[in-house]
Amino acid sequence: MALKFLSLQQNGMEGPISSNELDSLNKDLEVLILRGNRLTGHLPIQDLISFKNLKVLDLSDNNFMGSIPQIIGLMSSLSALSLAYNNLTSFLPSKGFCELKNLQELDLRRNTFEGQFPHCFTSLSSIRVLDLSMNRFKGDISVIISNLTSLQYISLNDNEFEGKLSLSLLANHSKLEIVELTNMGKMDVETESSNWTPNFQLKVLLLSNCNLNKLSGNIPTFLSHQYRLKLIDLSHNNLRGNIPNWLLQENAGLEVLNLRNNSLVGQLSLPPHQNNSIYWYDLSNNRFTGQVGRDMGRKLLSIEYLNLSKNYFDGTIPSSFGNISNLRQLDLSFNNFYGEIPKELTAGCINLFLLKLSSNKFEGEIFATSFNLTSIGILNLEDNHFSGTVSSVIAWSSNMQMLDISNNNISGEVSWISNMTGSMTVQVVLMYNNFFRGRLPCQLGPYNILDISHNSLSGPLPSCSTIMGHTLLQGNKFTGPLPDAFLNSSYIVTLDMSDNLLSGTIPNSFHALSNLRILLLGSNKLNGSIPNHICNLNKVSLMDLSHNQFSGIIPHCINNISFGKFGMHNRVYQLSYYVDWKYRPICTYGNFLVRTYDQVNAYKEYTEYNKLVVVEFVTKGRLGSYKGNILDYMSGLDLSCNNLTGKIPREIGNLGSLHAANLSHNRLKGSIPKIFSRLLQIESLDLSYNGLSGEIPSELLNLHFLEAFSVAYNNLSGKTPEMKAQFGTFDRSSYEGNMYLCGHPLENKCSSIGESPKSSSSSEKKDRKWYKIDIADFYPTFIVSYIGFFLAAIAVFHMNFF
Repeated sequence: MALKFLSLQQNGMEGPISSNELDSLNKDLEVLILRGNRLTGHLPIQDLISFKNLKVLDLSDNNFMGSIPQIIGLMSSLSALSLAYNNLTSFLPSKGFCELKNLQELDLRRNTFEGQFPHCFTSLSSIRVLDLSMNRFKGDISVIISNLTSLQYISLNDNEFEGKLSLSLLANHSKLEIVELTNMGKMDVETESSNWTPNFQLKVLLLSNCNLNKLSGNIPTFLSHQYRLKLIDLSHNNLRGNIPNWLLQENAGLEVLNLRNNSLVGQLSLPPHQNNSIYWYDLSNNRFTGQVGRDMGRKLLSIEYLNLSKNYFDGTIPSSFGNISNLRQLDLSFNNFYGEIPKELTAGCINLFLLKLSSNKFEGEIFATSFNLTSIGILNLEDNHFSGTVSSVIAWSSNMQMLDISNNNISGEVSWISNMTGSMTVQVVLMYNNFFRGRLPCQLGPYNILDISHNSLSGPLPSCSTIMGHTLLQGNKFTGPLPDAFLNSSYIVTLDMSDNLLSGTIPNSFHALSNLRILLLGSNKLNGSIPNHICNLNKVSLMDLSHNQFSGIIPHCINNISFGKFGMHNRVYQLSYYVDWKYRPICTYGNFLVRTYDQVNAYKEYTEYNKLVVVEFVTKGRLGSYKGNILDYMSGLDLSCNNLTGKIPREIGNLGSLHAANLSHNRLKGSIPKIFSRLLQIESLDLSYNGLSGEIPSELLNLHFLEAFSVAYNNLSGKTPEMKAQFGTFDRSSYEGNMYLCGHPLENKCSSIGESPKSSSSSEKKDRKWYKIDIADFYPTFIVSYIGFFLAAIAVFHMNFF
């Protein structure tokens, strides 16, 4: 019997397909599936046109490149064609595709096709599945799809279509079940342009970020005629008004409802007899107000994902939430909720993985004996009024990945942190701005972020090794030296110990911080010299050693440090978690290229949680917070307010990527290096309150990005730089306190040769040296005096002789 069906999917096949390999196959083949391999080269259409009976061709999920040849039109028996997930480019050949009169299913998603979709597709009346998503198609496609009345599934997501598409054009598409029109670029989707009644019953409707109903802002009213919907996504539009009751009442089998990021208003109300099929409910980032109904937990017994964040809800959390045993993710952040967290929630929701209550007005003690969230992985309680202590119950969860209890009134010791090290999944611990006290325990990490800043922790730092990426301990009362073992780690990327009571010198262990990008040790009691081995930290972009007691010279090797030259800082810790959702097939589509539409594929974007690392650094005279992409570009050196002596190392001028430098309030002497003109990225330069002398180099006029500049209170002399470019923005405060400095914007005017003031104050005259003589007046005065002295001597001699 002749072979008619051949599937070699996911077999690890590599490289281009040879003609010999295809010639060896039976020419009566009807189905050829090569999906999910590593095949490369151009599409083997030339070798496939001899398969006259081929009905199904699936070459998806490979690495084919180039364009689709026009000869594909010779494969007239094709019913289903999938070229999805390849690297195909260029335009679609209208002469080829439009000759495939038997084509029923076409999947071209995730390539880089461009240009207008061939208008002749209107003649392919048998098309039931059309997926053009994630390409670069342009133009108006409304006329084409309005003629494809056999459509069951259509996806136009993530393209560059233009114009307006009215869904009323699809009113007679009686077989239509799945519509995906998200991220439509310049295309506007309209549902209210006319009074129409659909002949179809949808199962899936995705109209996210498609400029939906721009004029009216209404939730599509045609949905009142739908009763088979399982998934509705109208997110990221500007929909206004209330949620109509019929949206939930008419669709008893609805499983997913996503209305996030709109402008919907009103109170949250559920139908009297809510169905138990809905398990994904997202109303976040709207303008809902009022309290959540007391019986909500009893109406949504099957809910697994509930997101009400970024609204204006108030009141307390209903105790009925404790009845939702299937709840996996609950996000109530950025609202006006208040009161205590009901014990029923922390005791009954044993499957809860994510709980976000940040930026509300909650109070009371959450970590009481009733805390039984043993499956918790993401716990975010930031920016509330929680109080009490944190007991060892927090370590019960073996899934814990991120704990954020910052900006609260929580107190007590932090010994419980060491209990969390038993779970290797913990990656982020944020506890800043609370009232924690006592010592920091020894067993810490491995964490990607540990932020215990701005508390009342005290005592010496632990003398034991740690594995932490971002270590933020500033604003406490830590004392004693910097321990070698604590800092002997190549994992540390950010180290902030500023604003403590640390003393002693910088230890030799600093050389182990090979991946350090940010070093902040300002406002402590550190002393001794700045050692040369600090120059081994060649990846550092921000360094703050200010407000200490360092003495000696600035190391000349400091230009070994990159200060931004290495670019990317590990600035964002993206905590990605994928909840183990039950496999829920929403529907299937296609008879040949059979696909299952499920919730997991549709909503992976909402199963990620990003946390930015935030650091503070003084630049341009202001304390600023830096996070995210800005840390890719920010670089700075702050050695101010110490006892540093000697000259400014000219090597600093080679730090071409430096954005901020502060050497003020030291005892530096000598001149300002002319090589500073190479600091072409510098935005803030402060050399004030030192003993610098000589002139301000005119070469500094080349620093076109300079916004803050000060050489005040030194011993500089000569003329100030010309008032042009950036230097035209600096006032007298940048130069004051230099007695022999003259020129605009100072009041001291320069002489004709421009090196000293024309007039001096009385105090300045007293300070003038006796040997500073005007040569032009010296010779006449000397001659007259000499003659007078000679005549007087003769007269005296004459009187004495006679």
